[in-house]
Amino acid sequence: MDKNTSLSIAAHLKSIQQLIQTAKFHDAITQSKLQLTQTSDQQHQIQLWYLLAIAQRYSKDLTSALISIDTLLQLNQQHSRANQEQGYINLALGDVAQAKMSFETAVKHNPSLVASWQELIELYRQENQLEHVQKAANQLARLKNLPPALLAVTELMHEGQLLKAEQICRNFLQKNQRHVDGMCLLAEIGIELKIYDDAEFLLASALELAPNHIHARSQYLNLLLRLGKYKAANQQVDQLLNVQPDNLSFKVAKANALTGLGQVAQAITLFDQAIAQDDQVAGFYLQLGHALKATGRIDDAVKAYQNAYQISPSYGDAFWSLANTKTYRFSDNEIAQMQTQQQGDDLPLTDKIQLNFAIGKAFEDRQQYAQAFAAYQQGNQLQQAHNGFDIAKIEQQVEDQIKYCTAELFESRGNLGLSDADPIFIVGLPRAGSTLLEQILASHSQVDGTMELHNILGLASRLRGRNPKQSQYPKNLSELNQDYFKRFGQQFIDETRVFREDAPLFIDKMPNNFLHIGLIKLILPNAKIIDARRSPMACCFSGFKQLFAEGQDFSYNLEDIGRYYQAYLKLMAHWQKVIPGFVLTVSHEDVVDDLAQQVQAMLDFCDLPFEQSCIDFHKTKRTIKTPSSEQVRQPIYKSATEQWRHFEPYLAPLKKVLNI
Repeated sequence: MDKNTSLSIAAHLKSIQQLIQTAKFHDAITQSKLQLTQTSDQQHQIQLWYLLAIAQRYSKDLTSALISIDTLLQLNQQHSRANQEQGYINLALGDVAQAKMSFETAVKHNPSLVASWQELIELYRQENQLEHVQKAANQLARLKNLPPALLAVTELMHEGQLLKAEQICRNFLQKNQRHVDGMCLLAEIGIELKIYDDAEFLLASALELAPNHIHARSQYLNLLLRLGKYKAANQQVDQLLNVQPDNLSFKVAKANALTGLGQVAQAITLFDQAIAQDDQVAGFYLQLGHALKATGRIDDAVKAYQNAYQISPSYGDAFWSLANTKTYRFSDNEIAQMQTQQQGDDLPLTDKIQLNFAIGKAFEDRQQYAQAFAAYQQGNQLQQAHNGFDIAKIEQQVEDQIKYCTAELFESRGNLGLSDADPIFIVGLPRAGSTLLEQILASHSQVDGTMELHNILGLASRLRGRNPKQSQYPKNLSELNQDYFKRFGQQFIDETRVFREDAPLFIDKMPNNFLHIGLIKLILPNAKIIDARRSPMACCFSGFKQLFAEGQDFSYNLEDIGRYYQAYLKLMAHWQKVIPGFVLTVSHEDVVDDLAQQVQAMLDFCDLPFEQSCIDFHKTKRTIKTPSSEQVRQPIYKSATEQWRHFEPYLAPLKKVLNI
């Protein structure tokens, strides 16, 4: 489209808008229809159909208005204002149920639509849905309090223009430094961009300024849950429940916090209570399923996941959660349903990704490997396009660790940290067998299993500083005040206490900690580190077909995952060179071939006496929150070590990077 045509379109649209504003509806209708016959540009057509529908509604031609808005929605089902207009038309036609659905769809795609929230509050009130009234009223009050600049920021955010939204929001906050809603919006943008430490700082600061700000505290709560800071999340949700004791969302958040803290029985009770109050929320069943799965109640978890997709047939997370049990087998009907739902034009990207991974698992279980790989590949491509990962940044992090974490650094500063020997870190790549090693060690009477703790990653993030372009870490490890190392070690012990029971030792199995072994050595010099190593093709392909909740963005491209594995090997070789003996490497294949010998090696490394329970690890009852939870409740089996070979014809990019 040339510039003159664009100007002409803008002029026509403005003319039609002015006709509507001056109540010349029939003229607006005539001009809109005329312009629709003269343009083939889809965006232009969408704008014209929208204005035409408004003019027809105002002129009381409701049937024509509904046809016009339906035509628009066929071009773009996620057009938030078109869904809002559909709501107005249905309301005028007396179809209250359809109107409510339209307004709900509108705010789903754009939560900053004030008019839709106003209508929804009245509709919810008429149906005595007090929980929904409260949530809508909270959102409406927040929007009405926003200055025009911040309302524009919310619009841009929901249109996906995050960087432009961030720029406007930062400019606003420079002039209004104590504006809490502005801080919340900037934090929300930070969360979308995965700049979590900035978002956490902003929200904590906002609550210092406005302790009674419900939205800020709710946002802070959700971020803490995402970061795995369950103790802090539990404190925040208790404050919210004191103010709004009947808020179902807060009750479910409380259950999620308790699950994270290992109080899963209490969490399950809360999920059951939430479902008893509203049994048509698919997400409640999903989260109940996660809690049940973590405790080993797999049959009950499966029923919960099935309930979730029965309520919401396109709910990708429900199907992926079934696949992610690793033991569930989909029926013909379920596969057909997933394939049908996956084709939906208005299906959100997240659901599309999850359905692809679930379909891949379904076909793999049926040994239909070409179809399985096609689904895995599609899911990975969608996820990679969405996350914007750059493998070169990880490779640079590895180079920085090698450059600055030298033998001289550990000679001069290696004994400044806290002397406690409580932690056992299990590191490596995801899907390398770390959950199995954790289950073996956590079966020992002197060892508590916890989960993938975020504390070391959080400390590394703080040490980097707030300017992502000028990272201070790990260079500053040689410059920090010596007292900091012991303080950081004590902080780690204190913050992780909540995840432990009564054993003297405990496990942190965050795999990404391999990048920060130097930092661990400096703050906890007597900690034990076990490197869970798996053969490259098996490890990398297992990661490729796994959809991770968060934090493993390298795994959605075969070349990226191969380069990540190579960078990992390079860094682990460096650690063995500069801090020899600090890390024990345990091969997954060796564990499978000779369990007793590898168990003894790990116990010796951790200065633990032999206990038969470590050999009989599959009998140990404990909460496990990783994808391998069901696999480690079974005796050792060898079939998984060569599963990748079924897909070998499709793995040339990976083999090339791995030099295989």
